[in-house]
Amino acid sequence: MPAPAESYGVNKIVDNIEKLSPDILAETCQHILTYLQGQTTGVDSAEISDRFQRDGVRLDPEALQNIIRFLLLTFRSAGKNNLSGDGLVSRLEEGSSKWPKASLQVMHRLWSEHGALVHAQQEAQAMLNIGQLVDMQWKLGMAVSSDTCRSLNSPYVSLLLKIAEPSGQIHQRSFEMTIPQFQNFHKQVKEMAAVLETV
Repeated sequence: MPAPAESYGVNKIVDNIEKLSPDILAETCQHILTYLQGQTTGVDSAEISDRFQRDGVRLDPEALQNIIRFLLLTFRSAGKNNLSGDGLVSRLEEGSSKWPKASLQVMHRLWSEHGALVHAQQEAQAMLNIGQLVDMQWKLGMAVSSDTCRSLNSPYVSLLLKIAEPSGQIHQRSFEMTIPQFQNFHKQVKEMAAVLETV
């Protein structure tokens, strides 16, 4: 949770949260909690923005991002500290005295329902501390020449992996393999798939 010295920024965010109906705040929190429980690969701010607009809530993109970041930080911090619903509400009230009672009730209810799952997911991620594969793209290419060889004519497979790190950031990693390397990679992936089917 933000420190008291950051109250002005927190108060601005709370003012924007106050514009949300309890139902929309609940949907937004649910979206974020679903991500923090590891059930989705990220928080879709475009979807949240569309929902706000359908309900007549007009916020500039920066204000929307600030709300999402604040809620992510708040729930992550609460999970890390294994707070109860009452503990979460106390921390929020310490950060800003402007919280509407209805908003605090929504956050208390949702955290009471999902807090233990978020905490468990964070514990598991801390132990594993590995990223999650979000997307994989590949292409087959032909190396025709290089600085040292005029005529290579050797095929290769290029892979681009998108990985969601535990921090929530998405990184791209790319690499190339010769056809024999790719065939070995394919064989290993098939072996993993076969083992996963037995689980």
